[in-house]
Amino acid sequence: MPSSLLIVESPSKAKTLKKYLGSDFEVLASYGHVRDLVPKNGAVDPDHDFAMKYQLIARNSKHVDAIVTAVREADHVYLATDPDREGEAISWHLTEILAGKKLLKGKTVQRVVFHEITKNAVLDAIAHPREISQDLVDAQQARRALDYLVGFNLSPLLWKKIRRGLSAGRVQSPALRLICERENEIRAFTEQEYWSVHLDSHKGRTRFTAKLTQLDGQKLDQFALPNEAAQAAALARLAGHEARVASVEKKKKTRNPVAPFTTSTLQQEAVRKLGMTTDRAMRTAQQLYEGVDIGQGTVGLITYMRTDSVALAAEAVTEIRHYIEHKFEADFLPKNPVTFKNKAKNAQEAHEAIRPTSVYRSPEQLKPFLTSDQFKLYDMIWKRTLSCQMAPAKFDTTTVDIAAGDGMFRVSGQVQTFAGFLAVYEEDVDDAEDEDNAKLPALAEGDVLPVDKLYGEQHFTQPPPRFSEASLVKALEEFGIGRPSTYASIISTLKDREYVILDKKRFVPTDTGEIVNKFLTEHFAQYVDYNFTAKLENQLDEIAGGDRKWVPVMDSFWKGFKKQIEEKEGISRESITTEQLDEACPKCGKPLNIRFGKRGRFIGCTGYPECDYTRNLNETAEEAAEAEAPEIVEGRVCPKDGGQLVIKKGRYGKFIGCANYPKCKHIEPLEKPKDTGVECPECKQGHLIERKSRYGKLFYSCNRYPDCKYATWNPPVAEPCPKCGWPILTIKTTKRRGTEKVCPQKECGYAEQIAPPEGKEVPPAEA
Repeated sequence: MPSSLLIVESPSKAKTLKKYLGSDFEVLASYGHVRDLVPKNGAVDPDHDFAMKYQLIARNSKHVDAIVTAVREADHVYLATDPDREGEAISWHLTEILAGKKLLKGKTVQRVVFHEITKNAVLDAIAHPREISQDLVDAQQARRALDYLVGFNLSPLLWKKIRRGLSAGRVQSPALRLICERENEIRAFTEQEYWSVHLDSHKGRTRFTAKLTQLDGQKLDQFALPNEAAQAAALARLAGHEARVASVEKKKKTRNPVAPFTTSTLQQEAVRKLGMTTDRAMRTAQQLYEGVDIGQGTVGLITYMRTDSVALAAEAVTEIRHYIEHKFEADFLPKNPVTFKNKAKNAQEAHEAIRPTSVYRSPEQLKPFLTSDQFKLYDMIWKRTLSCQMAPAKFDTTTVDIAAGDGMFRVSGQVQTFAGFLAVYEEDVDDAEDEDNAKLPALAEGDVLPVDKLYGEQHFTQPPPRFSEASLVKALEEFGIGRPSTYASIISTLKDREYVILDKKRFVPTDTGEIVNKFLTEHFAQYVDYNFTAKLENQLDEIAGGDRKWVPVMDSFWKGFKKQIEEKEGISRESITTEQLDEACPKCGKPLNIRFGKRGRFIGCTGYPECDYTRNLNETAEEAAEAEAPEIVEGRVCPKDGGQLVIKKGRYGKFIGCANYPKCKHIEPLEKPKDTGVECPECKQGHLIERKSRYGKLFYSCNRYPDCKYATWNPPVAEPCPKCGWPILTIKTTKRRGTEKVCPQKECGYAEQIAPPEGKEVPPAEA
């Protein structure tokens, strides 16, 4: 029997480590957490120093039994759970279980930590074990106790005051507040008109457009030309004048590489570049960390993916610089290694940044062994890590001022003179403004230019954009809400509770989400305050660092929170869920109000139940009256019972239904679905037709549904994929890649561009 037992969290990690450690070691997995708080009130006792009652997690009890059996036979027990607070707590729970069974007497029990699953890293960790860090365990216990106390006390209050099944959380609720406040900003936004004036010109075969920046020697701000009349007056003053180059300013500009990935930036870029959700990105990163069989055995391909650090190990930097030196020209390697400073609030354990375990394992080399998601994510991590140690990119920038009458026009251009790190990787940005990178001809002061066109353009100010997953993660990090490792679960909880929905990949709060947020911000403002949440995270970090004790932190939080809960017990449900309207009920004359039901907010009569008048929140009384009057479908009867078919209106819009409802429940879409004429590639019997999802998004599915359930989001084309032979391709349009024909089979990855991204067309040459 092996004399040493190594315990990890993941079974796939256990298989990898077993190959490294040999026959002297047994390697078993705990399958994550082994104990959790008992799922009822009283699991955390504030009256006795927040004593916590734990129980075995049922689904993992058989894995604990296997560990107990193996410990009986082992002389040395190594606890190699993940290198973070959660992992430290799992190791502590295991020792508590084993000590309770009196199995540790005469055995050595030690903690080992490695941040990458490579043979050298693992053997080095085994050679340098340590004791379990009680400070890290206390920090995790404090977090768990805080989340429990908030959930078990605030959620029941939501059930009483709003609706059963709702929940509130210590970090979930501030995240919801961010989304709701952004929605309120959008609703309160009033668009403002403004105009800009432009001059089209050319020199030789190169065309360019300059923008009016000064008039009568005065600099024009955004709203200097507030309406059409103002821009027409400006055009009248500028018309007929020659255009002459007033000045040409040339500068050298450099752009430095971005830092290697942290958990937060990895999630943001996976959303922007790869179209993944944060949860999918983290699951894929976990697989790369735990190890993939690359033909020569299973190897961990990236370092630990839960980290706030942007630092790289010295040996990793040496390897990366060696790779750049041998794979690129000399100019691409800086004289000294590039270092980065951490910008994140509450930066936690001093891990490395996320990087490949060896930069010499190139993405193309590993592609045959990786799934599509694994390859995309590894490729992005590899390129970002490599680029961070490369030389800055260099540009020549030119700014040209062109005088015409009383006006001064400006055009700027930028030409890349040295790619540097951009030869490998460029970071995406949310909601970025287009840079002015026009290609300019050689211009000199005094040059007279032709005025090809002088014109104005109308613009309207835009409201702030809704949060995407990437921009929400960025905001959570900036405000210090939660930890990067919890962002994916925060977002999943908000979606699962139906507090938010995704519309065009942007978060929109539901009626339920807005009611919950209104209640929390009005009655528990301190506990959804961003600064308060960040301060609490700082205190948890101080506990982890041994600078603060966890019980006083808990006590300080609990006293105020408990008092607040008790004070709010007397609030009436109506004060939270209803809003009085200055409008009389058209049916009985009593006042109307906005109410909250199981399907969201609606307008109803205060005389309910005597008066049952209701209408949708966004409807007027006249629109509701029109909708109530049944519209007969001429010349058709119900195919089920022969009743009259009428046009009805439901929560997802208008449809055709039987007038004998509820006796007859026949329904059909108002408009016949559009047939694409493309044969279904799966059943080869039906055709793909255009349909709408419950949120109004178009998709294409087989007309033999439910017998055939094939569907695709993108418009289909009756052309076989030249790469894998799948019978159809689809048309996909994105801002980054333009319009492409793509194979709908994820594992294929075929894409052929048929139109470039908007705004990136090559300017037509002059005839």
